[in-house]
Formats: sequence, C-alpha cells, structure tokens
Amino acid sequence: MSGSSGVRKRVALALSEFFVVSINPIDIAWRAQAMGYYWDTLNENAFGNFRDLLEAISLNPAMGVFLNTRGNQKADPDTGRVPDENFGREVMQLFSIGLYELNLDGTVKTGSGGEPIETYTNDDVTGIAKAFTGYDFDMTGVQLYPVPNQNWQIPGVEWVRQPMTADPAKWRWPKNESRHSSEEKTFLGVTIPAGTGPVETLRQTMDTLFNHPNVGPFFARQMIQRLVTSNPSPAYVQRVAQVFDDNGSGQRGDLRAVFKAILLDDDALSPTGLTDQRFGKLREPMLRFAQWGRTFGASSPSGDWNIADLSNTSDRLGQAPLRSPSVFNFFRPGYTPLNSTAEANDMLAPEFQLVNESSVAGYVNFMDRAINGRGWWMDDVSADYSAELPIAHDAQTLIDRLDLLLTAGQLSQNTKDVILTALQDEAVAETDGDDIKLKRIHIATLLVMVSNDYLVQK
Repeated sequence: MSGSSGVRKRVALALSEFFVVSINPIDIAWRAQAMGYYWDTLNENAFGNFRDLLEAISLNPAMGVFLNTRGNQKADPDTGRVPDENFGREVMQLFSIGLYELNLDGTVKTGSGGEPIETYTNDDVTGIAKAFTGYDFDMTGVQLYPVPNQNWQIPGVEWVRQPMTADPAKWRWPKNESRHSSEEKTFLGVTIPAGTGPVETLRQTMDTLFNHPNVGPFFARQMIQRLVTSNPSPAYVQRVAQVFDDNGSGQRGDLRAVFKAILLDDDALSPTGLTDQRFGKLREPMLRFAQWGRTFGASSPSGDWNIADLSNTSDRLGQAPLRSPSVFNFFRPGYTPLNSTAEANDMLAPEFQLVNESSVAGYVNFMDRAINGRGWWMDDVSADYSAELPIAHDAQTLIDRLDLLLTAGQLSQNTKDVILTALQDEAVAETDGDDIKLKRIHIATLLVMVSNDYLVQK
C-alpha cells in the first residue's frame, strides 16, 4: 500500500498466487514471521531466475509446513511408512509443469485420439516424493529462551527465517541418522542413483523440473492472467514463453526478462484492448484496496500497518494476501462462471470465482468504511485526500481526476454522468469547510471504485 518498488511488489504478489502458501493451516510458533520470510523470498527473487526461486520456495520453512516437506522421512518397511507425496505432487502440478503437455503457445498437446497428454504419472509422484525427504528446520545459530515459570525453553525466531536443511547436525531434534531416502529415485524420465545424498538429489530434481519444456508456457500463461488479461492469445503466451526459454543471451528462466516481456508486449499495450471484449480481467479485491492506498498516500500512524484478516466476504474485503483457502489459490486459472456470458463465448474469468452476492455487497461496504476512515479492522491506516480538496467543489473536475488516477481515463461517459448526478445532489461551494468537501471526495471515490469501468481492468 506504500513505499517504493511497486512493480516488484506487484509481481511478487502475482508469484504468491502461483507458488501458493497460506497462513491459515500453518500451525507453528512464529508463523507470522515465517509468512513474512516467505513474502521476502518472493519479493527478493521476483526479478531473479526461476530455477533459484523454485529451490528457494522448496526449502522455505513456511512451504515446508504447508505442504509437509518439513519432517518428511524415508520409507520404513517395518512400520509401512512411505514418503509424503504432497509437495512432490504440487511442485509438478502447480509450481512448474502442470497436468498436461503444452505447446509453446500454451495450448494443450493431444494424443492420436484427441485426448490431452499427461505430464506425469503416479509413479512419477512416488519417485519425486523420495527426493524431498530428510528436511527439517535449520536451528543453526538459534538461541533458546526460557519460558517464565516453566521448565522448558522456546527457540528464537531465526529458524523460520532460514532455509530448511537435510543435515541432521543442524536440527534441533535428536541428532540421529539422516531421514533422507537413499533409494533410487525415478521421475519425469530421470533416474537419480541409489545412495545419492540430499543436496545432490535436490540439485538434480530442481534441474529436471526447471528444464522441462512445459515450464515456459505454463508459467507465462498464468503470469499474464494475473497481471494483464484472463484470456491471453496463444501468440502472446508464445512470445513470453520464448523469453523464458531464452532471454536473448542464452539464459533460461530470467524472470526480469519474462515480466518485462509480459508488461511491454504489444497485446498488453495496444489500444485495441480497451474495446476488445475478450481482453482484460476482473481486478482482485486486494488489488483494489492496495491501489486505493497507493493512490491516496495511505499511511500508518503507528508504523505497524495493523490491518486485520480481511478474508470475510460479508463485511470485509473477501480476500487477503497469503491467505488463500487452499494450495489452488483463491481461484483456478481455468475457471469460468456457469451460465455466464464468458462461458457462452468460451472465455475464462478466474477472478469471478470470488464473486457472489455476499462478496459484492461486502466489498462495497468495506470500501465505504475504508475510504471514510471508519473501519475498526484497520484503524491504523489512513488516507490523504489533500490533493483533491482544492477541486472538491467542482464535481466534473473531481471526477476527471479520479478517472485518471484510478482507471487511467477509462470511465465511460455514462458512468461519469451517473456519478456527476449523484455528486450534484448536494451542492459544495469553494468556501465550504474541509468536512463537507471530504464527504464529496469520499462519495466520488467510492462510486468510481464500485463501477464496472473500474472493476474490469483493461
């Protein structure tokens, strides 16, 4: 909502909806700090290399707890224990290659009978699961602090802010033998020989995933959806996927080059997108809220930005960063509302999975309180409308300014007319006090932010 590096933060937020970790099921000490470190990992690697980011999120403690990598152990024939397959499955299905083989333009490859070709089998899941065994929190340098009036100690925060390790000597728990599987591991056409240690196993596993031909189009399409349009053309996807495969200097996975290609592509910048009914996307609620804060200079009097969980749909925003209901994000990239105009035109509308009667009303009520500064759930955040005060008496000029700031000049004339009529119901003079002028500013801002012209990003 404030500060510099706005593009990096926006990209990191998009990455958080691809490499999903949610705070909701994470039950560990220092869980808020663990999520903070996960966000830092995405933010710091947003313009780095995909291969490095994939490994970083794989070893992140929050991810380790969320998808059961932390404490995942090798098979034990005596007890019947087998390696947990949760992360192994999701790192393929969601974080790298997807379910079906893709052409470079993101379209699905099909077999002789027209059926999609699966990228992996259950045997691949079983094989790759062994690669993610033996990891636990790295307790190196972590101090223990006594709990008052108790006969035990609590470790400091450092262990949720450093990558997990497969070295038993660095665990807090009893220093026993390695829990990493020493068995042969076969998946995605690659075999890691028996006896290969966890570090080398991880390297080969990450390389195998990273170099799979699906990664470029799979990742490119979803990042375009998160940042630009729900229905990117195959040509758009292919151009970005080509940059993923080679940034022009022979480097694969250069995220800086990939996101530059996404945001500066001709499809993204062409004025035809303003009138093309197939172009654009529904703005996510948390993005609307963040844009409001950045547009009107939101600040936190305490400096702590104490904003409550805004996930409730009935009286809050209906979405909150890093709080998706599952590993499948807030919505699926292939979602289309049933019996909708989108479905009739064979279009995707992922963000509409968040839309229902409750969430629509909840958003309007939430933004009304936020804009007016009456939200108990965020009494540590305030906006600054001082730039709008001098023009508040001129309803048309005020609307034009908000149109520029919030929709980049995309309000239709009909929408402007409706808002103008509403504002003119109560006259405001240039000599009126700030309270009267602020009321008009608040009403105008709310009406813009609940209009269809604003809610659909072009």
